[in-house]
Amino acid sequence: MARPLSIAPSVLPVDFSRLGDEIMALEKAGVDLIHWDVMDGVFVPNLTFGPDVIASTRPLVDLEFEAHLMVVEPDRLVERYVEAGCSTVLVHAEACDHLHRTLTYIADLGATPGVALNPHTPAEVIRNVRDLVGVVLVMTVNPGFGGQSYIETMESKVVEVTSLLDGYDCAVEVDGGIGPTTVGAVVAAGADRLVSGSALFRDDKGLEHAVADLRAHAEAAQA
Repeated sequence: MARPLSIAPSVLPVDFSRLGDEIMALEKAGVDLIHWDVMDGVFVPNLTFGPDVIASTRPLVDLEFEAHLMVVEPDRLVERYVEAGCSTVLVHAEACDHLHRTLTYIADLGATPGVALNPHTPAEVIRNVRDLVGVVLVMTVNPGFGGQSYIETMESKVVEVTSLLDGYDCAVEVDGGIGPTTVGAVVAAGADRLVSGSALFRDDKGLEHAVADLRAHAEAAQA
């Protein structure tokens, strides 16, 4: 049985001077959770949200927050993001010397552990941590910037990840270039948690239309 679909907007494209208002607008538009792209300028060539920024918006909405840590040495930062209100924390397999230990640490803090895989990272990496994760994120662009072009060849990796997770209670997430024209293929491949940024915010009919349109395309592919 397919898992329920979730739309998890990335807030990278928002007006940072109106961050609280933008988060509330996303909730009103009907999204399921907020995806925070946390970048350190080392693991990826960009800087974004510290835990205090996220914590400042936490009282404004009832949505779940997930932190996608695109950082080196994620173990040093995990606790801060859980304290900021992120109930899911995703770490990159490429950044973890001891992935099993890091995922266990996240769970011990009371959050859902997740693993993110860069485009070049094989799906097989998750085999020995499947029992520890609640989310596996397949990057469909190289991490670091919003607005990049979708990498179509990642669809086969979504299929591999979905197969590896058969029998496990784990979401399959995709992030990068996800919009109405690409979402159907990744959902058909097995994805059920959909990170979308630029495609939502550039819809000239507004956020509510963008979210409804993305969900409709996803549901059609899952039917």
